[in-house]
Amino acid sequence: MHTLIAAAIGLVSGLTSGLFGVGGGIVMVPAMLFLLSPPIRDVKQAVGTSLLVIIPTALVSAGKHWTQGNVDWRTALALAPMAVAGGYLGAWLTTRIPADDLKRLFGAFLMLVSLKLLLGR
Repeated sequence: MHTLIAAAIGLVSGLTSGLFGVGGGIVMVPAMLFLLSPPIRDVKQAVGTSLLVIIPTALVSAGKHWTQGNVDWRTALALAPMAVAGGYLGAWLTTRIPADDLKRLFGAFLMLVSLKLLLGR
């Protein structure tokens, strides 16, 4: 059953990644916490697992978007170095933030992004 649930999470995550550029954090992390605990023990493990899974997902999705002319290389190259640095810093911060606090911060972040998308311009 675990494998079927994980496969369903992967499918939904891949679909949302290709459609909206999201999937790991917004889909996989909450789904793993709600549906795959155990063996996923906390938000930190869910984040780490989703980041590993999102690599091939992002490569395939980005490749398809590139063939459709949907990649602005100048912007991508400007974003990449600091995104890599921020990813390293964020992973390091998880060693300093308790899992429960991280889960609350993540939930608040999702709510803010949702409100901005729904109500903003």
